[in-house]
Formats: sequence, structure tokens, C-alpha cells
Amino acid sequence: MRPAILDPLFAPLTSLKGIGPKLVKPFARLLDRAEPRVLDLLFHLPYSAIDRRARPKLAEVQADTIATVQVTVERHVPGRGRAPHRIIAADDTNTIEIIYFNLPRDRVEKMFPVGETRYVSGRVGLYDGRLQMVHPDRVVDEKGLADLPLVEPVYSLTEGLGAGIVRRAAQGAVARLRDLPEWFDPAFVKLRSFGPFADSLRRLHHPQEPMDVAPASGLRARLAYDELLAHQLALALVRSEMRREPGRSSRGDGRMRRAIEGAIPFSLTNAQRKAIEEITADLASDTRMLRLLQGDVGSGKTLVALLAAAAVIEAGRQAAIMAPTEILARQHHARITPLAEAAGIRLGILTGRERGPAREKLLDELAAGEIDLLVGTHALFQEGVEFHDLAFAVVDEQHRFGVHQRLALASKGPAVDLLVMTATPIPRTLVLTYFGDMDVSELREKPAGRTPIDTRTVSLERLDEVVEAVGRALAEGARAYWICPLVEESEIVDLAAAEERFQYLRARFGKKVGLVHGQMRPAERDEAMAAFAEGTTPLLVATTVIEVGVDVPEATIMVIEQAERFGLAQLHQLRGRVGRGQGRSTCLLLFKPPLGESAKRRLSKLRETDDGFLIAEEDLALRGEGEVLGTRQSGLPGFKIARPELHRDLLEAARKDAALIVSRDPTLSSERGRALRLLLHLFDRDEAVRLIEAG
Repeated sequence: MRPAILDPLFAPLTSLKGIGPKLVKPFARLLDRAEPRVLDLLFHLPYSAIDRRARPKLAEVQADTIATVQVTVERHVPGRGRAPHRIIAADDTNTIEIIYFNLPRDRVEKMFPVGETRYVSGRVGLYDGRLQMVHPDRVVDEKGLADLPLVEPVYSLTEGLGAGIVRRAAQGAVARLRDLPEWFDPAFVKLRSFGPFADSLRRLHHPQEPMDVAPASGLRARLAYDELLAHQLALALVRSEMRREPGRSSRGDGRMRRAIEGAIPFSLTNAQRKAIEEITADLASDTRMLRLLQGDVGSGKTLVALLAAAAVIEAGRQAAIMAPTEILARQHHARITPLAEAAGIRLGILTGRERGPAREKLLDELAAGEIDLLVGTHALFQEGVEFHDLAFAVVDEQHRFGVHQRLALASKGPAVDLLVMTATPIPRTLVLTYFGDMDVSELREKPAGRTPIDTRTVSLERLDEVVEAVGRALAEGARAYWICPLVEESEIVDLAAAEERFQYLRARFGKKVGLVHGQMRPAERDEAMAAFAEGTTPLLVATTVIEVGVDVPEATIMVIEQAERFGLAQLHQLRGRVGRGQGRSTCLLLFKPPLGESAKRRLSKLRETDDGFLIAEEDLALRGEGEVLGTRQSGLPGFKIARPELHRDLLEAARKDAALIVSRDPTLSSERGRALRLLLHLFDRDEAVRLIEAG
């Protein structure tokens, strides 16, 4: 049960004044949550602040800065046709023009009565040597000046939400904050000069200095440590619980594994054999397994997972493989099916698309033990999904899932052994910090027969030549991906870029061009992928939805537009979608000149090597952990506030603190422990609380 003191923060956003049903959708987009809560808005921190404390005379105003000036309104010059409405205003040192486009004349004249004093705040520019302010942020009289925040927070926005709406909603959210008991060690608080949690949030939304909201500010550091400690504590509790509860030994007789190996047309790599040995030894022991399997793009992780699952199934138990997207889950299912049939493994699939009688039948078979291996999305750990005897769970692309989701899947059976997999190699220095005390297996070899990918950089100025070259390849029967630029952290804008490129290529190649993006319904996405896999649409325009796991061996060309916008690890992931079959493969990195130094280094590193582990180390050197691990792109491990590249020292401190807490107070029942339970709830690590309550 969540403590009642937190209820105001977990209330829906619509409980705030001024947020009706129409605003829910844009806020859901902004806060990346289907049903946003007051808490989500509190954690949507301002990224900068406008300083209105200085009141320069017009003669002192610097062009291209934000200024708050006191002026007297002299006259109006209404616009005709498309011309803007101009207000001429002045102080005793200079004159300024205030410009409005498409605003009714009577409204502008009411805001700026001739002869009256107004305080106007906004960005000042120079036009023909005259000071100009276009659409000021604020216009107030003497009375309104008293209410104008001297330092005003600036929030990131999304389509359908203006700055004023987000600012007012954030103030409403701050009003819900209550002081909470301190969950940090008092000596640590004193050492770091941290203020209380609620005070830090209040100050960030009501900054007193622009530096208050800076990424490296002490206020942010406090909240970053809160988040990091919640994450590390949840990991430590999971590990502690897994060690406390005895495991179950699952020893197979090898018959299914031999049948699978006999059905694959190639030999396992040495790295695959070593990983399988490590995993099956864990499964056979009576200690619960928590192992990370990290492998480079195309190193054969799925086959390792299947062979490990077979060992459990041979022992008469069940296994599950969970993937982050429906595309990936269906692909795993399709890839595993012939091997499962060869080994006599009864296979099922469960995603959001399985509904009605078919879903009920599947769930009945699962509960009766008539399905040995279930592949699916997060639908696997929903209520109502009951296994007969789940002994082994695999979480693929685990950075897309939170700790609580991994826990929920592991709780579907007694002492479930857990294998988490990632295709984004993580530098050794970071594995412990992010995954806790986890055993690690690595796949550094590529299976035999993989052809090297010819990687080239091409200026976007040569786009027509690239389109012609792709056209020639299509005419010869090739298949190609065309990845659209990551415009910003907005799927909507990325989608617009993809649709524009799709229309352009459609005009050139007609029905040979398909489109796939994250906003499509799952069935439409599958259809688009199937058409590409079959060769009906041999050119697939896509956003980064195809980044991980999509496997079409016939695809031999990868075009990545504005490659300089992508991180090194993500470029490596995208490139890994080709070179999976026998054909010679090419990856074209289209860049928009001129390139900055960092972008140059990234693109040249990608040309030099296809070793994902080397690339991960280089990415770490270039950009810090946050980008290496994809927190900007994939949410690993779901940090809202913490920036690992800025808060590295806090990360290590949080890991040590979490280990100490769990060793001294494993059920969080002390006074500090009860406060820490609040922290876990606040950062959506409440599965860890349920774990200790179930005890």
C-alpha cells in the first residue's frame, strides 16, 4: 500500500486547476506517460530560467538578449494586410518598437494604452538599427509588476502546450508538495549541503537565481541522488531477495539442446558455447540466477537464450522470453518456431494483440503446462497470466524495462532464474553501477558467414546521387532501409521527417517504398515489416523503431540520414540491421556539413570498426554514460533527473549506500527504512516495496 502522504502527488494531472480532458493528450506526450500524474509534472524540471531582475534603460539593452524594460506607450501603427501591428514606446534614453503579428487591433491597443507606463519583457533584437521586441513574453502595469517572477523557469514544451499552461500547471503541482521525512543519512546531507527533497523541488520550480536550474546545480544534484538511490536500492533489494530465497535446480538431459543444434545450419561460436555453459551451470545450481548476457549486434543472443530455455524445459518446467516491442517479440517467435518444432518444444506468443477466445485458450494452456516456452511483450507479466511452473525468464533489450517489470516477470513462478540481455555493449566500468551485483556473460564473436559491412560517409549535398545508387540496387533485387533523422526528443517531429522522406522516395520509386514508425498501430507496423521482408516494398523508410533486433537477412543497404544527430552506439545498432545474410552490405552515413569535431570522431570511428565493445568505450569517452546507455534515446534505466555523466560520483555513492542499507535493514522497517519506502514509491520502484512486504 502506498502511504497516504503521497496521494496528492499520485493524483491524475486533471486534478490540477485548469487541466481539462483536452490537455491530457499533449501533457501525456510531454511527460511520456499515458495517464500523467501530478508527480510526473513535478519531475518535469525547467531547463533554464529567464532573469528579469535587471531593468536596464533602453540605451543599455544588448541586442539578442532577454530584457525587462519600463516604457511609455507613444503611438500605435496598425498593420495593413499581412504587415504586423507596431507599438512605438520609449523611455528617456531611447525608443523601441513592439511587434505583434495576427493579433486583433483592439486587443493590442487595450494591452498598450497610449500615454501609459508598461513593463515589457522579452527578447530584444535590432532591425535597421532600431530596437525591436516581437511578441513579448510578458506585458504588465505597475500592479502586475509586483506579481512578475523575477527569475522565471523555462520548461520544454510540446505541440498543443504553451509556456504559460505548463508554468501554471507546474505551480499547481508544487502547491501539492508536503514535507517528507528525510531518507538520507544526516552526515551525507551535511557533507553535500543538500536541502530537503520537497524544498529542492520547490526551489527548482521557483528559482531564485538562473543557476538554480542549471544541470550541475546543487538542487538538481539532491534530486539526482534521490533518483539514483531509489534505483540502486531497488536493485539491491532484488539481489538480496534472490539470494535470500533458495533457488531451484533445473538440470536437463540435453536431448532438446542437441536437436536445436542439429537444426541450425552453422556451428555455435566459442563465445556462445561458453555463455551457454555459464547459464546452464547457474540453472543447475540451487542459487537463483541473475545474469546479464551482453552481445554485439548479430552475435546470436537469441539462440543462447533458446538453448538455455531448452535446458529448463528438458527438466519439465517452463520458460519465458520478454521483448520490449511487438515487432521484436513476433520476430523472436518466428525465428524460434522451426528450432522449437525440431526439438519438440511447445511454443506460444502473447502480446497486446492476442485477445478474446484465442487469448483465453493460450492462457488456459499456459496454466495447464501445455506451453513450454512463452514469447511476448510486457503482456507476459500482467495479471491473469499464470504459468504452470515458470523456472526461467529472459528479458531481452532489458534497458527498455524497469527493475519493477523484471521483478514482476520473475514473480510469476517460485525462485525464477533471470537472464537479462542487451545488444548495446556496455563498458565494464558501468555494468556494476547500472545492473548491481550481476553475473555477466559476453558474446564478442560474430557467427561464421557474416560479411563485413562497407561503411561510408556521404554529404547530404549528394542526396540525388545516393537516391540514384539506391535505385540501381533496387533494380537488381536489393533491399534497403532508409533511416530518417532523429530531429529531437519528439516522436511527432521524427514522424514528420519520415513521412516527408517517404513521400519524396515514393514519387521516385512508386509502390516499392514502405514506411514504418512508432506511431503506427502494431498490426500496421507488422504489415509494413512483412512487406519489406517479402520484398513487396524493397525500400523501407523508418524511424529508429527498427533500431534493435529487426532481422531481414536479405537487406543489404542501410542509409542513415543526418547520421551526425545519432549517438555512436545507436548508429552501430542501426548498421547491424544489414550484413545479416550472405550478400555484400553497405551502410551510407549521410551527414549535413559542416561537421563538428565530435560528430567527425563518431562517424570516423564507425568507419574504422564494427566491434560494438570498442564502440561502447569510444562512446563513453565522447559523450558520457547517459548517451552510451541510451538514456536520451531509450530511457535506460528510466532516469528522469539524474545525468550519469554529471552525477557519476553520486552514482557510486548511491550504490554503496544501497548495499549498506540492505545489509543493515533488509525489510526497511527502521525509521529511515520507512522514509526510504516513500523514496521507492516516488521514483516508481514500488515493486521493490511489494517485494519486501511480501517478505
